[in-house]
Amino acid sequence: MTLRSILALCSGAGASLALLTTAASPSLAAPVCTFLAPIGGSGTSPVVSKSVGRGKLIGKTNWNTDFVVDKPYNSYKFFFTANSSDSGAKYPVEGFMKFTDGSSLQVINQSMNPPIGTGRMFGPFPAIPGKQASQMNFKVGASSDPGALGFSYRISVQGCL
Repeated sequence: MTLRSILALCSGAGASLALLTTAASPSLAAPVCTFLAPIGGSGTSPVVSKSVGRGKLIGKTNWNTDFVVDKPYNSYKFFFTANSSDSGAKYPVEGFMKFTDGSSLQVINQSMNPPIGTGRMFGPFPAIPGKQASQMNFKVGASSDPGALGFSYRISVQGCL
């Protein structure tokens, strides 16, 4: 139904005003999203660029990237873009919401083979009632697939009000 047909059904200025007031309601407005800062980043960009390396026997891999949640948001969006790719390789992509009580919730668990330059948005994922998010975690790792080594990508996360 078009706006014109709705207005035709409504009679009188009061009904038209009520309709316009409802249409302008903030609950119907598009969410305002802000990039979250990566933990340990340079502070100059909310977008993190990485390459998939081999697993390590000693020390940490760079597969996990945390983004700080600086205030309560209504939802979260995860963004992923391939900078390089091997046409036959699969890349495990995981995303987690981490909470102040130490718990976490996995929201992404996929194996991807993205073409170079292809971006993907995951979400929006709604905030969990009764839980305060502290971090959003993105994990892009090497699998048992040798073609996945050296894969480079960009990631970022947004919080939306």
